[in-house]
Amino acid sequence: MKLNEIRDNSGARKSKIRVGRGIGSGKGKTAGRGQKGQKSREGVSIAGFEGGQMPLHMRLPKRGFNNIFAKDYAEVNLGAIQKAVDAKKLDAKGTIDHAALKAAGLARGGKDGVRLLGKGDFSAKLNFSVAGVSKGAREAVEKAGGSVEVLTVVPAAEKAAAKKNSVRDAKKAARA
Repeated sequence: MKLNEIRDNSGARKSKIRVGRGIGSGKGKTAGRGQKGQKSREGVSIAGFEGGQMPLHMRLPKRGFNNIFAKDYAEVNLGAIQKAVDAKKLDAKGTIDHAALKAAGLARGGKDGVRLLGKGDFSAKLNFSVAGVSKGAREAVEKAGGSVEVLTVVPAAEKAAAKKNSVRDAKKAARA
């Protein structure tokens, strides 16, 4: 065998069909699209259309509820935090917050902050500053000699209402 004799197995590379290239190609004139009609034209996108029959995605029942006001917390178990402290990925000095947990690779996502959960063994004396904590996690942290500060998250609707009221009050003060 020589380098110039190396080639793919027969049938491994199939050349694409060049449609609309003359009657001799076997796919000329209408290019396999049949005669006339919407589907013979260019730019047709009728995926899911079933000829006027109710489409499958509309026939299937809808279930459940998606709460648009739900908070998105990154949930972190105390056992995982203890492992990170033991592996020196997490510094035990200072307060542990969302940024510190994210840097250690423990908190993924969670645009509304971190919520501590009490699964696993925990013995490190740490001070936490998080958005939420379960009852068991709080007890475990305090038993180990640490503390938990729960940050209050002000909803966007309340922020907007407060801002609107402050602007209104400023206008009244300017008039008086």
